[in-house]
Amino acid sequence: MNNPLIVTLLFLIPAFLILNEDFSLERASIKSIHRVGDRTSVRAKLAELGYSTESDYENFRYKQLIVSSGLSFSIILFGIFKDSSLATILSILLIAFSGSILLLERNLTQRVKTYRVGIEEEFPAIVEMLTLSISAGESPLSAIQRITNRGSGALVAQLSKVVDEVSSGAPFEEALDALGRRLHSLSVRRFIDSIVIAISRGAPLVEVLQSHAEEAQSLQRNRITAIAAKAEMSMMVPVVFLILPISILFALWPSLSNLNLFAQG
Repeated sequence: MNNPLIVTLLFLIPAFLILNEDFSLERASIKSIHRVGDRTSVRAKLAELGYSTESDYENFRYKQLIVSSGLSFSIILFGIFKDSSLATILSILLIAFSGSILLLERNLTQRVKTYRVGIEEEFPAIVEMLTLSISAGESPLSAIQRITNRGSGALVAQLSKVVDEVSSGAPFEEALDALGRRLHSLSVRRFIDSIVIAISRGAPLVEVLQSHAEEAQSLQRNRITAIAAKAEMSMMVPVVFLILPISILFALWPSLSNLNLFAQG
């Protein structure tokens, strides 16, 4: 091998870590995690998904370190066996280490977006069920409890937290307001504000719920129409670039063949 320095470091660093009794990989990892800080709002994204403790944040950072370190070690071994130069190995190592960290954070961001879309999709059905239950004479809390007992989904899980908080002694309005602050949805926030204002002022809830149910259904129709429009544009791509050229070729081929025969004659 042409990289004796890399091979030596590759074996000396783990040996140093093993022999050094004062060194703790866990303490070093925690120090590194807190030293880097949370510049990409990972804590807020994890909290939105339901992972709000400090250990959840540390576990996510641990996962980033493990994946990045494993990929880096593999790149070093591959570079050694391929007799690559030190500059090439370091360049690829830096790109792979940074790319793996960014990829995991992008995956987390995509999960948050999917979570928000799921809440928006569940919202019209939840509002309609609440409207029907309260119109039948149930209280808002019992209606929410009925939905959480029989439903499933991201928004239902958030409503179950409201029931748990009220069962623990928190006021119903404060639990609803906390729900609105947890969810990054303008529709849900407006809906909760309307309910809280109606309860505090003694206004009839059924009318408020019916207006929000109609608005939620209208937003859902607009969202589905937008998705359908995007799907229609995607379906036009193979038609324009594949089917249409082939159709034109089949239409023009007999004429081109006759012209070639006429030219040869």
